[in-house]
Amino acid sequence: MRIGMPKEIKPDEHRVGLVPASVRELVHHGHEVLVERGAGTVIGLLDEDYQRAGASLAEGAEAVWAGADMIVKVKEPQAPEVAMLREDQILFTYLHLAPDPALTRSLMATGAICIAYETVTNARGGLPLLAPMSEVAGRMSVQAGAHCLEIEQGGRGMLLGGVPGTLPAKVVVLGGGVVGSNAARVALGMEADVTILDLSLPRLSDLDLHFGPALNTAFSTVDMVHELVAEADLVVGAVLVPGAEAPKLITEAMVRDMKKGSVIVDVAVDQGGCAETTRPTTHSNPTYTLHEVVHYCVANMPGAVARTSAFALNNATLPFTLAMADKGVQAALRDDPHLLAGLNVYRGQVTYQAVARATDQPYQDPRGLLGG
Repeated sequence: MRIGMPKEIKPDEHRVGLVPASVRELVHHGHEVLVERGAGTVIGLLDEDYQRAGASLAEGAEAVWAGADMIVKVKEPQAPEVAMLREDQILFTYLHLAPDPALTRSLMATGAICIAYETVTNARGGLPLLAPMSEVAGRMSVQAGAHCLEIEQGGRGMLLGGVPGTLPAKVVVLGGGVVGSNAARVALGMEADVTILDLSLPRLSDLDLHFGPALNTAFSTVDMVHELVAEADLVVGAVLVPGAEAPKLITEAMVRDMKKGSVIVDVAVDQGGCAETTRPTTHSNPTYTLHEVVHYCVANMPGAVARTSAFALNNATLPFTLAMADKGVQAALRDDPHLLAGLNVYRGQVTYQAVARATDQPYQDPRGLLGG
């Protein structure tokens, strides 16, 4: 199979779908890899590195999209990329289709086979291709939030951990999954007063046992969210419903009740955000202030640490990329129910229930479409 990796064109995105080590593995398995020239230069992955790994270099994205059977990238395809996607071509990337009906319809119209990193599962019920970026985003959320609390950024002028004789900032984390637990870890390391909310009592128990008495845990109800958000200096939105839009746990009324100069970092922005006041921002213009509350809602947070993120992502995606290249996409999907869970659009049909529901499209069971 010929695998193509174009340079990302979404603003402020410098991650790459394939690092040179992944290219070498694919070539070792007998496949061809076509890499757009300059795709990894910003993060120190030079064209020479890709050539030494066995890739061929292409001048421009058009050559990559035209020449590849499977496209491996990072972010959801932008309009010029969708225009280059062709029937039966495989697209393996983050898609985040639930809050984007227009992109869903565009991908359906191409007739391509679109597999989303964020809905691939594993035997433990986790999301292994989302997890490494969730780890990065969770840790970054507190780092970004601490910066936003500075006066010059519009914040309250608080040091997250305080100093002897002063109180630390109150950090509230909504969601105890991968993002939330990583956010709590960093916030606790910075000596903040941290509370994490979740709907799962077993998960809260696990977090309590893991972090000990330094972490406060609370069962998530509307009243509890409202009470804790109103008291918080920093709120981290870390809620995820796989493949679906994030629930709006923070209403605009709650935001109005927050302290002047407090901060919301909404990591769920890729799935629509968990605050009613959330709208996507970029690394070059990461914040806005609404109701005197600073909002940090960058839709590709791990892109700020693109080198670390690219290697972490490749560690997770490479086995699935190899399986599709070695077996062919249909056999790989039939053989692996966890990869099949990543199939969102197949030749004009939406094959993931949460996406179909969110985008008002008919759902098709992918097992019936793949055949025997």
